[in-house]
Amino acid sequence: MPALSKRVLKRCQALGFTAPHIVDLNQYGTEAGQGLRDFIAKHHHGTMIWLPETEKRRNHPQNLWAEAKSAIVLGLNYGPETDPLLTLGKADKATISVYARNRDYHDIIKGRLKELGGLIARDTKQDIKVFVDTAPLMEKPLAAMSGLGWQGKHTNLVSRDYGSWLFLGVILSAANLTPTPPEIDHCGSCRACLDICPTNAFPEPYQLDARKCISYLTIEHKGAVDKDLREKMGNRIYGCDDCLAVCPWNKFAQEATEIKLKAREDLEAPDLAALASLSDAEFRKYFSGSPIKRIGRNQFIRNVLYAIGNSGRAELAAAAKHHIDSEDAVVREAAHWALVQLDSQKL
Repeated sequence: MPALSKRVLKRCQALGFTAPHIVDLNQYGTEAGQGLRDFIAKHHHGTMIWLPETEKRRNHPQNLWAEAKSAIVLGLNYGPETDPLLTLGKADKATISVYARNRDYHDIIKGRLKELGGLIARDTKQDIKVFVDTAPLMEKPLAAMSGLGWQGKHTNLVSRDYGSWLFLGVILSAANLTPTPPEIDHCGSCRACLDICPTNAFPEPYQLDARKCISYLTIEHKGAVDKDLREKMGNRIYGCDDCLAVCPWNKFAQEATEIKLKAREDLEAPDLAALASLSDAEFRKYFSGSPIKRIGRNQFIRNVLYAIGNSGRAELAAAAKHHIDSEDAVVREAAHWALVQLDSQKL
């Protein structure tokens, strides 16, 4: 089996990627597919109906593209400059997941993958396809089998060199390339990621119930959030980094060098009142090029109102009252809930 050429390796480095890791897809087993089937059978996917709909294609890369022989897995470091949990103690501020504090990573990675894929196709004389987590492909099991890292007890990828902070991209190739050895699990007896979860979203190590995950609730879940979970969301308005940030392997993490992935100053600890005041046009302009834009203004405001309700800050009541007559029923209910919460916290 041929290895990747030196020019491909050099270009990977120039584009900011980790060293490429490779999986022989003919040796790719059924464990990941079984894990997905179990996840769906337990209804842990919540309202993400595309998971059961695409389950058969997801459970093996060759079900997505039969000609694929190898998977080239690459990571792009997005390590934060500061502790991403610092803003959790600032009640009048919002906490936004590290990955969403600047540009949408899909836009950054896909073009670079296509460039690398073109070089690989030219070298091998075989077709390629590129993926950045928008297609029915399970990148994390591939990354673990490739040796880029391992899936921790929180189900996310952990790297000995980058900790928790890697975006993943995959190039499938019809060429038989020399595989790299898989990484072993280095979690040991540690359960920091499980214990810190505000909503107890991990029924067991290595299992996630998305229906309780704050990332799912703030991004994927479209309706009203269960009242029992709202208070546990705190001021997290888009995503949650708790289980990632607490991982001890982050002591080896590095700050992102890609300028488009460094946090915008105005998104490091934005004011809840200011965010609650955004009109639809202002929301779209403010989050232009950001992954936050994709959830839409109403769902974003819903999240902000939950954070206001959890703030204990009476001065934020005016921001909630602004939405009491919203045309959107979910926003309207969230505004009522926030005001009731603020009023009860006076006692």
